[in-house]
Amino acid sequence: MTIFTTGGTIDKTYFDAKSRYQVDDPQILVILGEANVTEPYRHETLFRKDSLDLTDADRAEIVRRVQNDPSDRILITHGTDTMVQTAQAIQTAGVSGKAVVLVGSLKPARFKGSDAAFNVGFALGALQVLPPGVYVAMNGHIFRPDEVRKSRSRNQFVEL
Repeated sequence: MTIFTTGGTIDKTYFDAKSRYQVDDPQILVILGEANVTEPYRHETLFRKDSLDLTDADRAEIVRRVQNDPSDRILITHGTDTMVQTAQAIQTAGVSGKAVVLVGSLKPARFKGSDAAFNVGFALGALQVLPPGVYVAMNGHIFRPDEVRKSRSRNQFVEL
């Protein structure tokens, strides 16, 4: 299994006394370590960006990395604001023979009450049994990229 990290809320931390945030080190490594996960994986940080700052060129790089990675199971941590857009780009590119799951959190992993650890564990478990395809794992659900959106008013992902 390969894990690509791109940043997003899951990796955010306070930047200064005015409560501004910045994307910091990938928290999935901490989450997997604390959960004593033994599933072998390779990790690579692609970006440390808020998903609103990801460009089309960044998304093309994510697609390229997924296509060229030898693993047939890929987990991608991603910011929630444009997670669906990136999942759709991967799906449109036609990645065959691989299960690709994008996951993130609505609260930083470092915060008490964050959904990060649950979402990552859920995504990791799903990745081990899903057939090839591209998926979004959020809020205890597996979604297809063309059948989901983030609802800001409900602060969750919902089916279309």
